[in-house]
Amino acid sequence: METILLQGAGATAFLVGTLYLGSRVRRATKEEAEWLSRVSHALFWGGLVAPSLLAAVYPGLAGLDAVVGLSPLPSHGVVRGAGWLAFALGSALMVASMRALKAVGSGLAAFKLTRQIVAVDLYQHVRNPMSLGFYLYCLGGSVVAGSSYLLLGTVFVIIPVHLFNLVYFEEHELKARHGDPYEAYRGRVPLLIPRVP
Repeated sequence: METILLQGAGATAFLVGTLYLGSRVRRATKEEAEWLSRVSHALFWGGLVAPSLLAAVYPGLAGLDAVVGLSPLPSHGVVRGAGWLAFALGSALMVASMRALKAVGSGLAAFKLTRQIVAVDLYQHVRNPMSLGFYLYCLGGSVVAGSSYLLLGTVFVIIPVHLFNLVYFEEHELKARHGDPYEAYRGRVPLLIPRVP
């Protein structure tokens, strides 16, 4: 139960942090926006990722359902196959996104901020392919683990809280750091769901 409480506290801290940082970034200089971005990423890793990793160890991904009294997901082969597909696609999107960020933007995910807008490869079709990959990774991992708790947590907590961070904080942080070129990029490329050609 402690792990679940820690997950709730972490998601709440990330949400509250997003509200505070989002209000500050709207009047920030480029240097302040960089600092705020690092704080936001620390809240993401500490609030959403670390508690989930801890839950994988204790009580274990399959044990979370029992702690909260939920039935596990069906272990049907088709269901698990869909989970593995989403997990693999999400992983591939995250890796391809990091490669583009490093090659074009001289950055690397949350650890090294990009120095310029990355608008090639996956980023010419969607502004947040890494986030899309993260969502698919979490959804797929939940299904592969057979955990109703993880699936519900992903759908009703992780994705909405992270998506709120993208819209309320990150979009404004990128505008503060990259200015009008980011606004032009934002106007022509969708946030999360690629356009069908």
